[in-house]
Parts: sequence; C-alpha cells; structure tokens
Amino acid sequence: MPKVTVDGVEIEVPAGATVLQACELAGKEIPRFCYHERLSIAGNCRMCLVEVKPGPPKPQASCALPVAEGQEIRTDTPMVKKAREGVMEFLLINHPLDCPICDQGGECDLQDQAVAYGRGHSRMQENKRAVSEKYMGPLIKTIMTRCIHCTRCVRFSEEIAGVDEIGALYRGEDMQITTYLEQAARHELSANVIDLCPVGALTSRPYAFEARPWELKRTISIDVSDAVGANISLHSKGREVMRALPRVNDDVNEEWLSDKGRYQVDGLTKRRLDRVWMRRDGKLQPAEWTDAFGAIAGALQGDKSSIAAVAGDLLDAETMFAAKALVNACGSDLTEARQTGMTYDVSNMAAVNFNSGFAGIETADAILIIGSNVRWEAALLNVRLRKAVKAGAKVFIVGPEWETTFPATWLGSDLKVLNRVPKALGDAMKAAERPAVIVGAAALAKGALPAALKLVDKFGLVKDSWNGFNVLHISAARMASLMLGFTLPGGMGDIAAASPKVLLSLGADEMDYSAFSGSLKVYIGHHGDKGAHHADIILPGASYAEKDGTYVNTEGRVQFAEKAVFAPGDAREDWTILRALADAIGVNVGFDSFGELQGAMIAAVPALGEEGLADYGALPKPDSAAKFEGEITAYPIKDFYLTNPIARASAVMQQCSDELLHGLHVKEAAE
Repeated sequence: MPKVTVDGVEIEVPAGATVLQACELAGKEIPRFCYHERLSIAGNCRMCLVEVKPGPPKPQASCALPVAEGQEIRTDTPMVKKAREGVMEFLLINHPLDCPICDQGGECDLQDQAVAYGRGHSRMQENKRAVSEKYMGPLIKTIMTRCIHCTRCVRFSEEIAGVDEIGALYRGEDMQITTYLEQAARHELSANVIDLCPVGALTSRPYAFEARPWELKRTISIDVSDAVGANISLHSKGREVMRALPRVNDDVNEEWLSDKGRYQVDGLTKRRLDRVWMRRDGKLQPAEWTDAFGAIAGALQGDKSSIAAVAGDLLDAETMFAAKALVNACGSDLTEARQTGMTYDVSNMAAVNFNSGFAGIETADAILIIGSNVRWEAALLNVRLRKAVKAGAKVFIVGPEWETTFPATWLGSDLKVLNRVPKALGDAMKAAERPAVIVGAAALAKGALPAALKLVDKFGLVKDSWNGFNVLHISAARMASLMLGFTLPGGMGDIAAASPKVLLSLGADEMDYSAFSGSLKVYIGHHGDKGAHHADIILPGASYAEKDGTYVNTEGRVQFAEKAVFAPGDAREDWTILRALADAIGVNVGFDSFGELQGAMIAAVPALGEEGLADYGALPKPDSAAKFEGEITAYPIKDFYLTNPIARASAVMQQCSDELLHGLHVKEAAE
C-alpha cells in the first residue's frame, strides 16, 4: 500500500486508488461534478484539481490520477484555489440564473460548490447559449441549458442500467446531452439520473414545483413494490408523501431505486379507502365500525373456527402475525399468503431463499435463470447480474424471451430441457468456481422447486462460503409470511376447500375470489382495488407509509420501516383493526399495543427481531424422483408499472404504462 502526503499529513492508501480517494481518506473535501463512486471515471469537469509533486507545475485532475509512492498532494494552495475558481467561472458562463425557480435549489451541487469554491462574480460579457429542451419521458423533466456536460447520466445508462439511450451530440460549445431520436427513456431505472445530475438539468417531472427540500420531513422506509427491499427515504409534507428517494445500502440497492418504487407514491392519496363500507342489496354503502364488527361476529356465531385469512403482497410482518393470532384464537389454522395459488414446499426456508445474496451474485461466474424476467421482477437485481457478466459470468435462461441488458444464452421455455442438461450449460457450470441458479416465480408456479434442488448437487452450487441456490420472489411480504408459518400445504386450495364463513382479505388484490362466493368477504386494505370490489365488508387500513413495520426481502434480510404520515379519514393501522375485531368476536390475541404485538412476534420468531440476514440453515436433501415438467408460457408480471394497488392508483405509473409499454401518447392539458 503506497504512502502519500496530503496537506502535510502522511497516510497509507490502497493500491490502485486515485488521488481524489486518497484526499478523502485524509478527510479533505474535494469538489467534483463528473466523478461518481459507482461510475467510470470521465475526468471532464476539472473541478477536482489539486497540486501534486512530483509532477508538472500545474493543477491536476485528482479523479483520474492514480496514487504513487511518495506523492505530495496539496488541496489548499493559492494555485489550486485560483484553478477551481476559474473552472467554476467557466461552468457558470452559460448557466441560467434561475436558482429561485429551480427544483434542484437547496440540494444542488453546483449551487453549493459555487458558493464554496467560486469567485463570487462573473466576467462574462458575451451572449449566453441556450439549448432546446429534450423529451426524456413522463418521469424526467429537462432544462438542458443548465447542463454542464458531466456525462453522469450517459455513464449510468450505459454502465449500470445497460440501456444505451442517453448520449452526447455535436462538439465543443454545440455539445448537447439527449436521448437518441429524443425518445423517452424506456427502462426501469431511468429516474436515477435525476439523483445523479449535479445541476438542475434533469429533475423530477411529477415532483416539479411541489415542495422545497427544507419543507419536507424525512422518514426511513422500505420499498414494497418488489421483493428486493430497497432502502428508501419518504419525504412528506403535512399528511402527504411528496416523494421517495433511495438510501445508500451497498448490500441491497447500493444507491439506486426502480422507477416504480420511486414514483408509485402519488398513488398513496388516490382511490383511498377512508371509511367503512358494507354491501347491502348488492351495493356497497357507508357504515360504522360497530356495524361491520357486529356483522362479522354474527357470521361466526355457532362456529368461530370457520374463519380464514389471506395476506396480500405489501403486508408487514406484524400485520400477518396479528392476523394469524386472531385466526388461531378462533380455533382455525386457515392462513395463506401465496394469494395467486402457488403451493411449493416451505418446510425448509433455505430452499426458498436467495442464498447468494444480492452482493454475492455479483461474484458468480455462471448463472442459470429459470422462469424469471429479472428486469421486471427485480430491476435492482438486474444491475447486479450486469456486474457479474462484466466480470466474465455466463448467463443461461429458461423461459420466454425478454429483452436482457447483458449477453445471455436462451435454452427455450420448456422446463424439460433441464432434465438432460445442455452441453453448453453443463460445461459452464462445471468450469465455474461460483455457479448460481435463480428460480423465479413462473418456475415456482410450475412446481419446479423440487427438481431445481437437484441442481445443487449436479452443478456443485454449495461450496465453502458459497451457496448458489436462489429463489427470487416478487412479493415484499413473501419471506416474512413464510417465516411466520402463514401458509398451508395446499395453498389457496386448502382454504377454498374449507369454505370458511368469514374470509379476511388483508390487501389481497391479486387472488381469485370466485371460489368464495359463500363466504363473508372482509377486505382490510388501503385502496379501492380488486379486493375491495369483491368485498362484502371493507375495513379501511393503512399503507406501508402510514405504519411502522418489519419486512423481509427475498434474500432473507430483515428490515424495519417507520411511519411517515397518518392514514386518511377513518382508516386505521391494520393491527388495531384486527385487535378490535378480536374483541367483537370474543377471543384473546395476547396484545394491546404495537410494542406488545412486536414483542410477541419476535418471541415466536426470534429472527424477525434482528435486522440483517436471517440464518435458515442448510438446504434440504433433494427428491431424487423429481423432474422438470411443463412449459413456461408467460411471466407473472404483465405490466411492470401496475403490479400492486398503490401503483395502479398512481397517475404517474398509469402514464408510464400507457406511454412506455403500450406506446400511447398522453396529451398535455394545452394539447
């Protein structure tokens, strides 16, 4: 490790580090616009200039200069100060003076660094250039006259998202950043360029002119739009969530967020259930809590055990534990969270976990994906797979073809192809030091889990400090429900066969209600979606943004989300509804507060009380008789932007679906 001196202080830095990284290790702040830790080095903004000896007697760009033994680095000399002032002056030559009406104001790198490192005045007397606005879709607002050509957005699109949609046209003063043919950015991570933009050239179109950053309250939360469990921060103003931004977590989402996780939040205020409804004479009519509880208790008279609960995809662990406690207290064990009807074996949690972890899958050198459209089911996992491919990994996919962002070999959509492993796949797995298999939801629905477990021994997926067997879920509630035992061997079929008098639907909007025509269907949820349309009684609940809760992502990582805002109208947190319902029915569930509920849950499943990866032990022995059967004709997600009731209520997600997936032109008011 080379030793260098930064402003008179000697430090040791890792080999291969840059001068900028060495300065940061020494605690020095180096201004920059083009440099970003997760992108390739461009070295084109020149804001990070420092003085380095030995070397030419001029400032040097620290982001592109590797450290060498014995270097003397100065960050505070008059030469450096003058050079940075000159660079800032050039950057501001054509920049419009519209900070008061710019959405980036208050969190703008250019604004902050102009104050800290700029001259304070400009000597520019010439006319400023202007650049026409570019259309980048319904999510990204562009004011390209502000652009300083740092190319962060270009490098993100090419390197991280893997979609070459943004680039530079022309040269010199005429250079412009744009999407090719000025089409909308059509990938699932497009809005991350808004966070990357150090000026106000790319800002959030839905959030434009809604609030200033200093007006917002920030709350730590978890994205529930998929099973990745991305760490987010909800920014709220009053009782409304204004936006969701990613939080840095290198083990989960790094610092990226899918467009759905970022922009579905406007659906939190639309189509909300904010009062009790009961179906009378075939129509839903407003009612009181006591009426609804009385009707449910009346339906259970004579047989309290004839009750079942089905959990939706967005639920927190506490709500599911409370529902299970209620159902069990009534003498029933009819609980299920796989609302679409899947029945795979969950007796061993390691067999249904993403065992490699998101960070670990980057190091895999041969990957077989069975029945998963990763781009739509886990957009942030797709980023990790691209990293693995860049490092030399070979990817093989079984299932209908989808547009990958990396080279892949398609093996067809018939699962039987894996009963006799194709030579190319077998050779790649045999040569791999860290082989991996990813079993998707479409494969689980075809009953492929037992046969997939046979691949563990066939491909040598488990080695010292490596487990390459992975199941990719698409529901944010799935892993917590499995840990809580919220499932039945026969899945939804067991509940339908029992014909319960009362069916509690906990935000279950994707299930088939036709089998429960004889049941009193009670919907406890937050949106007037599919479940509410089938319900006989609606009890308004709270969304993920309106309650504290524990979530477990598909790799078994336990994470906690905090309450950002209050639920609207008469809506209540789900556990309080279930607690009041227990009193109406006349059973004891063993908790009276959220703290007691959480304590009881952790006592029952200790792993839910420890943030981080849960330990599920070793994989089970495979069934030697299991075989791959059936053909995967489609993936469960038909529309990336409309997968849950919050997203379906979101005007932004609807516009994205119409325009980006279905090619419809959405007219503005002026048109």
